[in-house]
Parts: sequence; structure tokens; C-alpha cells
Amino acid sequence: MAPRRIAVVGRLLKRSEFLAVAGARRKWATPGLILQARAHDDRQRPAAGDVLVRVGFTASKKVGNAVKRNRARRRLRAAVRAVLALHGKPNTDFVVIARSETVTRRYGDLLADLTLAMKKLGAWTEGAQAVAMPAPPQGTAAESPPAS
Repeated sequence: MAPRRIAVVGRLLKRSEFLAVAGARRKWATPGLILQARAHDDRQRPAAGDVLVRVGFTASKKVGNAVKRNRARRRLRAAVRAVLALHGKPNTDFVVIARSETVTRRYGDLLADLTLAMKKLGAWTEGAQAVAMPAPPQGTAAESPPAS
């Protein structure tokens, strides 16, 4: 069996990391989200052995109450897993900002918004940025056929 492949995306967690991305002044706004991007440099880069693509999420009170902000972040995380994880340019940090329309926008349109923003920022790569994961061992319960 061929090894499974999954895309690995790290997270931005510190305020200084978010500010560094915002300070790069590279952003693209779409109806469903705002994407900011910043290439790694000597001042701000992940530790050796860490993932090469990192992303942070934010949703201000302009989006709505706590329920709407959390829903917006969940939808953005799903879009990032579907698009940015596979096509994000290596050695780049991203911040995805929710907008009020993020909560109600069709998911397909949200994916199109993220794709467009990545292409406009020059952060789109055609090849998948994936890490090989070992295949599960032969004969595990997951591979055995169900009992009839």
C-alpha cells in the first residue's frame, strides 16, 4: 500500500507573529475573507524542523456575536485545510481574517475566495505541499473486512 499523504499546516499563535504578517502589507480582500501573507525571513521564521506553511485566524466583533465568530473561524479552518494546505507557498505565513459574510457565504464561494486571494498574492503553488505518513501496518482492524 502506498504511503498516505497529508498536508501539514502550522499555526500562528503569538501576537507578534500576527503583527509581523500584517506589517508585510500584503493582503487581498474578497467578499468572504481577507488573506494576509508574509514570506519568512531571518527575523521571523519557524524553528528548524517545523512546518513551512503557518496560518492564523482572526474574527473581530464586526463579524457578529461569539457564536457567529466561532462559526466563521471553523469555516475558515475548513477552507484552509481544503485549499491552503495543498497549495500554500512554502516558507510563508498567512493570516485569514473573517468578514461578516464569512458566516453566510456558500462554502464553494469561500473556497474560491481563498484560491483567488492566494493567486493574487503570489502564494499559490500547483504542487501539493505534503508530508509522507507511514501506512498503517498490515492486518490491523481498520483494514480487515467487516464480519458478516
